Amino acid sequence: MIVIWDEFLKILKEEAGSQLVETWFKSVRLDTWNSSTQHVVLRAPNQFVRSWIQDHYVELIKKHLGRLLNATGLKVSVLCKDESGDAKNIIPASMATRDDLTSSFLTQSIAKKNGSPPRESAPNNALIPRDTRTSIISKDRKPKKREGSNINPAYTFDSFIVGPTNSLAHAAAYAIGENLGKIYNPLYIYGSTGLGKTHLLHAIANEVKKQNPSVVIAYETSDNFINEFINAIRFDRSDQFRKRYQLVDLFLLDDIQFFSNKEQTQEIFFHIFNSLYERQKQIILSSDTFPQEIKGLQSRLKSRMEWGLVADIQMPNLETKIAILKKKAELNNIELEDDIANFIAERVLSNIRELEGALIRVCAFASLTHTPISLDMARKVLLNLGAAQERKRENIALDNIIRVVSRHYDVSPVDIRGKSRHKDIAAVRQVTFYLMKKLTYNSLQAIGTSIGGRDHSTVIHAVQKVEAMVAGDKHFEAKIKQLEHEIVSS
Repeated sequence: MIVIWDEFLKILKEEAGSQLVETWFKSVRLDTWNSSTQHVVLRAPNQFVRSWIQDHYVELIKKHLGRLLNATGLKVSVLCKDESGDAKNIIPASMATRDDLTSSFLTQSIAKKNGSPPRESAPNNALIPRDTRTSIISKDRKPKKREGSNINPAYTFDSFIVGPTNSLAHAAAYAIGENLGKIYNPLYIYGSTGLGKTHLLHAIANEVKKQNPSVVIAYETSDNFINEFINAIRFDRSDQFRKRYQLVDLFLLDDIQFFSNKEQTQEIFFHIFNSLYERQKQIILSSDTFPQEIKGLQSRLKSRMEWGLVADIQMPNLETKIAILKKKAELNNIELEDDIANFIAERVLSNIRELEGALIRVCAFASLTHTPISLDMARKVLLNLGAAQERKRENIALDNIIRVVSRHYDVSPVDIRGKSRHKDIAAVRQVTFYLMKKLTYNSLQAIGTSIGGRDHSTVIHAVQKVEAMVAGDKHFEAKIKQLEHEIVSS
């Protein structure tokens, strides 16, 4: 019967996809089959899986499993693993001699069809007592501990380039590496994609492990955390899942914004967070936005994320981008002249990953053509990149700039376009004018018209005022750079 079930899973995977099989049917087993009543009983690990299969997949089971069992009117019962069923008309599979013959016949037929010998393990497994078979399945499916195993050793503090747009996050991360659980707990790092958040999380883990190899570390992306939790529910192991994370000394969770609207995941994370925090174990979180701006996240979680230190990472300035390129080249034994590094840094507007990708393209071209890296070569190789950046600028809509600025300063688009002369609203309006002038090819007249019909002289005055503020205030300059990055990336 085990062979029959394996063949059913194979057919189901081809018919409905591997995701359905992995999510719902891998944890289910064929328990009993009575050929005279054409009644099959399946065992699910818990009530949740049982109900889902009964509600959604009974017809699919009847169609494919019925064909394998040669049952035209298959009756399907799905029970939980410890639930007792009506045994009057059901014969356990290990006792059904007639079914053993049916199973043997089908096994031979399937093997012949596939051009391979029948599995020798099927008859033996059919004779294993049910309790023993269950324990074997549980052992095989027990999740493996992976504490610290998915930390990238290349992501260290030494390989992280510090600049004015990431210095706070770096300083906090480095301090935690030396004072685990004692300061900045939790540490919440946020910023747009590709700016180094993941690098810092791995750097913390590597530093902690170097100083104390006995420390138990768990690093997970939110996707992996969610998928592991789903599997824990499927196999009725929610308690083991929670305990595994509650026993670590350092818990790092990447991209927590993906917990949005996932209520059960948020619930178990809430309990894990509380347990770790109460025992002074270190928690590090990353996201693409400030905690309060994550939609679909429980207020109590947002509040806890702000208990420690919240640090942002922004798009690096030109000098930092050049330093990143030089460091990357040094690590790969590549000679990169200053003018070439400057050219690449000016060409890339989006993020550090794209910056490193541009360097790789130039180096790959040099290697394949056996020619030294030169400025002319870089211009040639990155020609399309420059065109892509220009297309981004051409496609930036004025309304999108208003939307990003509105969200950032918590001022409504209506107020930005309106006539209010309130100091705070006027300042936000001036920033909007500046970004429209810098990031688009629209005329001054078009820009003024888009914001309440202002004339071009108003736009010029606003642009000049913001330019002066950027030149004289590094903190304000960093905010403007962050806004530029959000607009270009959106």
